[in-house]
Amino acid sequence: MANKAGSAPIMRAELTVRGLILGVIITVAFSAANVYFGLKAGLTFATSIPAAVISMAVLRGFKGMTVQENNIVQTVASAAGTLTSIIFVLPGFVIIGWWTGFPYWVSTAICALGGILGVMYSIPLRRALVTQSDLPYPEGVACAEVLKVGGGEHADAAAVEESRDGLRAVIWGSIVSSVFAVIVATRVFASDVARVFRVGSQGGVSGFDFLLSFALFAVGHLVGLWVGVAMGVGALIGWVWGVPHFSALAPASDTLAHLAQATWSHKVRFVGAGTIGVAAVWTLAKLIKPVADGLRSAMAASRARAAGNAALLPRTEQDIPIGQVALISLVCMLPIAWLLADFSASSGLGSHLLLLVVAGVVYIALMSFFVSAVCGYMAGLIGSSNSPLSGIGILVVIGAALLLVFGVKGSVPAGAEKALVAYALFVTSIVFAVATIANNNLQDLKTGQLVDATPWKQQVALIVGVIAGAAIIPPILDILNHAYGFVGSPGPVREHPLAAPQAGLISALAQGVIQGNADWSLIRIGMGIGVVLIVIDTILRRTTKSAHLSPLAVGLGIYLPTQSTLMVVVGAVAGWYFDRRAERGPRPEATKQLGVLLASGMIVGEGLVGVVIAGIVAFSGKDFPLALVGDGFAGHPAELIGASAFAIVTFLLYRWAARLRRG
Repeated sequence: MANKAGSAPIMRAELTVRGLILGVIITVAFSAANVYFGLKAGLTFATSIPAAVISMAVLRGFKGMTVQENNIVQTVASAAGTLTSIIFVLPGFVIIGWWTGFPYWVSTAICALGGILGVMYSIPLRRALVTQSDLPYPEGVACAEVLKVGGGEHADAAAVEESRDGLRAVIWGSIVSSVFAVIVATRVFASDVARVFRVGSQGGVSGFDFLLSFALFAVGHLVGLWVGVAMGVGALIGWVWGVPHFSALAPASDTLAHLAQATWSHKVRFVGAGTIGVAAVWTLAKLIKPVADGLRSAMAASRARAAGNAALLPRTEQDIPIGQVALISLVCMLPIAWLLADFSASSGLGSHLLLLVVAGVVYIALMSFFVSAVCGYMAGLIGSSNSPLSGIGILVVIGAALLLVFGVKGSVPAGAEKALVAYALFVTSIVFAVATIANNNLQDLKTGQLVDATPWKQQVALIVGVIAGAAIIPPILDILNHAYGFVGSPGPVREHPLAAPQAGLISALAQGVIQGNADWSLIRIGMGIGVVLIVIDTILRRTTKSAHLSPLAVGLGIYLPTQSTLMVVVGAVAGWYFDRRAERGPRPEATKQLGVLLASGMIVGEGLVGVVIAGIVAFSGKDFPLALVGDGFAGHPAELIGASAFAIVTFLLYRWAARLRRG
């Protein structure tokens, strides 16, 4: 919507109250879904595209709707798909037994302060990594295309119809997945199809667990074939080699299921941790040069703007002024310092308060800017959803733990190691909140660039989204913790605890470094597997058109339980087949986009219902408060009915989506 030379500026709706309110409402809903799903599966989903579709459908009933206003809505809502990644760290406090729940104001402050810093730190990188870069920004470009197709006040009838079809896909995906989740809660449908069995003659065991989850299936569709294949390879390494091998060496157990679970939890997970660590370091090493070049370019652009007249900058190049960025960043550091001081004093580390606060603030400031640059580049290269944020968390917590070992541990009383582990997690959680938002911000700014938006207005919108997300995440975490608990946390054993895989891994690494009790031999095995995978992945990328084997995804496949991986693999294959069939139709790209929106709806529906059911479980004190059948029916009959219904409904949904675009 560029103006003609000499014409007056066009006044159009962009940063509006109605847009911010709608964005906050979508943010709250998507945050609830993402928290539940991320703890369950170890993966979160990008919310920009479904938020854009919902925004276009809602705002079309108002006068003066513009592409730019819809872009603001999705910018606010995108915080739901990014800030919720803080669940990769915060549950670690419960897992190590430091917290029994999530203190609201502390948890909210961590999310809000870290998120705002993430916005501020990524602003100086915009020109280098967005405007003057050829990075693909896959999700940002896709979201811009959706907005341009149906998000403007002058959209034609075909664009309006495509927007309506997209909203139908989101709604029906949500309805189907939520209804299925409710029926599973009644136990008429089984929640999964699981088996454990003996392997070989040495007494080893193995097994599998296909979770009947439309949300997991949808994640597979969204991440694509090769990421799904990589996670499948990881699951095979973990359960065809790892669990059988280590369980054969373990002492006898009361049940096969307990032996398999204990072997995976105490042995195989650390092999996966080693693989993830190597993959993360490799990914970051490849980014050192481009990130450094981007920083140099950003600094040069800043000096050039300072030497000229900032008022002459076109609207589409106007960020929040760098002076305000520096001031806001400094203001954020003050309450962070207070939080660190309060944590140190209350945890028994008060004698080292000054050192811990100063070192913590410096570490957070420097490491946050580093991860902002790295995450911004990774998001541009492979998309926000595929960025290895867990790898960032691993490096940050190891760095924090090592500093505590060399700087403080030797002079604290015996038994204070747990407090040091908690302090390392506290520092890591703030840096991780920065990383999550930086991982998303530049993606949104790329969308804005393509739809002629104003950068500073988007940056304000993202701050609003951060605050909204920070307000809703802690109570959702508290509800889920009381309803299900987390794998590895102290207290009574729950039947279906949430995996919280990244939080478990990061807290285990902090404990291993500070307490010196990690089984480094297992981590070294995983590192060796990671090196082999890097070689294979490099060869595949150089010798084939599209095939690759992401070492990070393989590591996640080893580390996550099969109930979190196998259905993702199924969804990835199904999504690939759906896209191949779409290529034969008259409107292939539109049909593929409809599949993405259908999958997004599946995740949102199951996630929201999951939070509601978790609340019912927490307040009722029963594992199955909605059960309509007894244990007998909830076994094999419910398993057969549930699996059959899942397959049939999935087929019908995909068939409906494919035919919708042919019409």
